[in-house]
Amino acid sequence: MKLLSASILAAALLAGCGGMSTKTAGAPDTPTRTADGVLVGPNGMTLYTFARDTANAGTSACNGQCATNWPPLAVAETAKPMGGYTIVVREDGKKQWAYKGWPLYYWAKDTKAGDKTGDGVANGAWKVARP
Repeated sequence: MKLLSASILAAALLAGCGGMSTKTAGAPDTPTRTADGVLVGPNGMTLYTFARDTANAGTSACNGQCATNWPPLAVAETAKPMGGYTIVVREDGKKQWAYKGWPLYYWAKDTKAGDKTGDGVANGAWKVARP
């Protein structure tokens, strides 16, 4: 009876492994996710686009103090473009994620996930990023 129980348990455990994903733990499908209709970064904070950027230019128009107030969504060294996400090279040589060609930024004055206090700043130049 013990042998039968052990065999059934082993079969059940092996069957459970059949559907396991081969995806690396912690590797995101995309650099952002959607929450309440807007794009958010891995930290859950709202992301924004800047009207002074040029879509698909491969660069950012927000540098220096602008980048202090609007931190770019940084790219990990090993990251590769995926789907609608591309990588732009900033003036300082660092890399930043872009969505549909538009560089993505956080707003330094957002203090918690769900804040959207940067939407409309600078006479509407800053907008929440939407999928």
